[in-house]
Amino acid sequence: MFLGRYTHTMDTKGRLTIPARFRGLLEPGAYISQGFEQNLMVLTAPAFERISARVNGMSLTDPTARQLKRLLFATADWVEVDSSGRILIPQFLREVSGINGEAIIVGAGDYFEIWSPAAWLPKAAELQDTETNAQRFAMLELSS
Repeated sequence: MFLGRYTHTMDTKGRLTIPARFRGLLEPGAYISQGFEQNLMVLTAPAFERISARVNGMSLTDPTARQLKRLLFATADWVEVDSSGRILIPQFLREVSGINGEAIIVGAGDYFEIWSPAAWLPKAAELQDTETNAQRFAMLELSS
């Protein structure tokens, strides 16, 4: 499971060091894709394959399904962790996410996200809103 938040620097070639605790979960490789916000998502092969099977099962006649396919598959790429613990983020994904230099890596359970600091700051602030967090946890219907 991908947990925690880390700040790493991407080099000029687009290589980003992945937190050591994440690396073992990314073998033999993973898929990187544009996220739903101005971020990137990195999914293990089984997680990506589950999503792609569901998307591929959707009707081709549905315009929303076609857009979802484009979003998922046209922006996805296979990445592998190199011997230095880095992945190479494709140029087109660096551009759409605004990641250049410093990056914020955020665990999200069965995947993790990569954010530019500028895009992450407002999201991090949203996580500090106690009233909204109470509503979010209420959705889980947790009992004590």
